[in-house]
Amino acid sequence: MEQITVTSPLLPDREEFSRLVAEIWDSKWITNNGAFHQRLESELAAYLKVPYISLFTNGTLPLITALQALRVTGEVITTPYSFVATSHSLWWNGIRPVFVDIDPATCNLDPARIEAAITPRTTAIMPVHCYGQPCDTAAIQSIADKYGLKVIYDAAHAFGVEREGKSALCAGDMSTLSFHATKVYNTIEGGALVCHDEKTKQRIDYLKNFGFADEVTVVAPGINSKMDEVRAAYGLLNLRQVDSAIAARRHVARRYQDALRDVAGIRFLNDTPGVRHNYAYFPIFINADEFGETRDELYFRMREAGVLGRRYFYPLISDFSTYSALPSASRSNLPVAYSIADSVLCLPMHHALTDTDIDRVLSFITRR
Repeated sequence: MEQITVTSPLLPDREEFSRLVAEIWDSKWITNNGAFHQRLESELAAYLKVPYISLFTNGTLPLITALQALRVTGEVITTPYSFVATSHSLWWNGIRPVFVDIDPATCNLDPARIEAAITPRTTAIMPVHCYGQPCDTAAIQSIADKYGLKVIYDAAHAFGVEREGKSALCAGDMSTLSFHATKVYNTIEGGALVCHDEKTKQRIDYLKNFGFADEVTVVAPGINSKMDEVRAAYGLLNLRQVDSAIAARRHVARRYQDALRDVAGIRFLNDTPGVRHNYAYFPIFINADEFGETRDELYFRMREAGVLGRRYFYPLISDFSTYSALPSASRSNLPVAYSIADSVLCLPMHHALTDTDIDRVLSFITRR
């Protein structure tokens, strides 16, 4: 039987993509801020309702560059419940991550726990819009303003997410995006950094191109993280179909929600009023005592049948050897995050799932 995976990439029309690749080939301009790169930045800024956006070759380098651009040092408060790139970006900048527990209702950094973690060395907060659920940005900004801290949002999951008509990417000092093939919108590999003013965008663009200001002037110790023309063209075509892909994901989410709402021992994240969700993931949280089966038992039973969910995020970042010795990584400091990590299972969620696929996934949970 055909496998059902947790995600499926959004692919552009093959003929249209071939035509654009031929155009790139004929132009002989394949990277370094070419025409397609410039078009994609412009169209993404308009679609995402953000003032300035800079494209990158993947989703990790914008995090590293944001910290450089804002000159963040010392300690940064962040979440243990994320992909490792969040904390790795701090490590690569010589910054100490300070882990704070999460809110069980959203899986996002809990604002009520941030102030207790602030020290004289704290310079910034790096929250994550986990699963595309927007953080409590107002509460986080209030704390940042009170203590004079920068705020950088890891918005890898939050493409197109809005609250009351305003992009979630406009919160904080900067927001970063991932355009990896597994995301709602992709450029095969890629990413972006959102900022609020032209001067900051210029600094970002210097930093992602070795620090070059012109042919003979290097103004900062930058790196090479530019997006090439081929992936920019790929992204332009995918931008045309991302709304239909999100609509398809919404249908999948509704089917899951309707079927699982009354299943004992199963909890999921509800839609937030006033939020335009992108349905990046569909995590469920399993209470083994009520459900009658542990998360891992269900995960491996599904996997053996070719239904490939994902225990995302398990283990916690704070469990990995690079970070486990930090005082803030202790289990006693992160009880909610550990509980969520031990119970989470992300069901297959992508635009290509059919109703038959959805029924097959649900059969492992509703008909045991």
